[in-house]
Amino acid sequence: MRQSWQGLKWWVLGGLVLSLAGAGLLARQSLDTQRALFETDARIVHRLLSQQVVQHDAMLATLALLQPAAESSVGASFPEQRLPVLYSQILSVQRREPEQRWQDPRLTQAETRSRQTRRAALGALDLAAGRYQLVLAANPTSYALTIDVHAMVPWSEWPMQPDSSPVRVTLEHDGQRYVVQPGRAGDEQATRGWRFQAHKALAAESQPFDVAASLTVGWAQLPWGGMLAWVLAVGAVLAALRHLQAQRSARRRAEELLRLGQVARLNTLGELAAGMAHELNQPLTAVIANAQAAQRLLNDDPPDLSTARNAMLQAAAQGRRAAEVVGRLRQAVEHPDRNGQHQPVASVEAVRRALYLLEPECQRRNVEPELDAAHAVTVQADPVALDQIVHNLILNALQALEQRPAGERRLTLTVRAQGGNGEISVADNGPGIPPEVLPRLFEPFFSTRDGGLGLGLSLCETLAQGMGGALSAANAPHGGAVFRLQLPLAEGGLP
Repeated sequence: MRQSWQGLKWWVLGGLVLSLAGAGLLARQSLDTQRALFETDARIVHRLLSQQVVQHDAMLATLALLQPAAESSVGASFPEQRLPVLYSQILSVQRREPEQRWQDPRLTQAETRSRQTRRAALGALDLAAGRYQLVLAANPTSYALTIDVHAMVPWSEWPMQPDSSPVRVTLEHDGQRYVVQPGRAGDEQATRGWRFQAHKALAAESQPFDVAASLTVGWAQLPWGGMLAWVLAVGAVLAALRHLQAQRSARRRAEELLRLGQVARLNTLGELAAGMAHELNQPLTAVIANAQAAQRLLNDDPPDLSTARNAMLQAAAQGRRAAEVVGRLRQAVEHPDRNGQHQPVASVEAVRRALYLLEPECQRRNVEPELDAAHAVTVQADPVALDQIVHNLILNALQALEQRPAGERRLTLTVRAQGGNGEISVADNGPGIPPEVLPRLFEPFFSTRDGGLGLGLSLCETLAQGMGGALSAANAPHGGAVFRLQLPLAEGGLP
């Protein structure tokens, strides 16, 4: 039973490892997929916003190129004022003539930087309000655009749903930030999960904004459905494999029990023949003695009894013949030539084989055998005969334990070296052996169990003696019975 629980433990551990490994792989694949989608969306966002800021530079450059000369601009209309109508992100267009000054000093500073760098420069910047100014210094007229950041975003080409997408997108510059897309609620405060980030400057040097995108994938966003399906699939497959293994083990156990049963029947038949020889030899001897006595009496009286005398002679001859036949049968059964089958056998392996075969019987009786085998002991024995003896002894112990409450049953098997022999002991805490039964325990046809033939222990003793060993029985000091099988140690049988 302990081996069964240990086997089940390894199956459960293996299933747990496979489940965790598969679930982890699915989670990693999901995270990699979400990271790839996030990076793709971030690149598209950067490209779209870069196109917009480059367009602003192009607008200012076009205005500077198409402006009229200073002397012809007096009283002329200003076509740049139509830009807010054409482009929704342009809130207003301002111009400064040579003799004028900007009303906002920040525009003056931006124009100075623009002349130094020969490109547009940022003027007033208020990302919190979602707007900024872009100034281009030109001759004779300089221009300034006021741009709405929200309207600058090309929402028709935007790769995400702004209201539901978990990705947060912001424009940042000089400590200011404009939230283009809020993303998942609490995204920036998320401390658990996996955080993906992308940070890149826009393509226009005149508008040095950084596009920052971030995505936090929490535990709730993992593919729990697929992971659960994987765990269930692993459990189902392992359960099926466990069932197939149990069926295969049961089939092997049944085949081994059948083999042992066939050997046991043959040995029992031999033991039965030996018992019959023992029981019939005495009556046959008596028949011979009576026939001889009748012969002597008939020789004395009457004188003409030749027919009776011949009949008695024939009876005596047949009796002797029957006795000889039975004697030869008993000799053949009791002294089989097994020397050629003796070989080194590991005692503990024989015990383990018997426990494996009797595992269902132990489970049915709620008995967990304890095996004490501190050292490997190898004996010289017939493997089949040794298996049969150990099997019978353990089975007898299990039957004796049925008289004890289920929670108090103990079965201990010990393998050790004792002198020049290897010893296997089978001890139980059953009712023990009655004193009047103990001397007759190994007699043929003696049994205390209803329906028993009384040949099992007798056969085990005969097999043990045939291997040069001995089988003994005794009551344990603390209750129960102990059977000890001693067999000669094989050469090098101790470690």
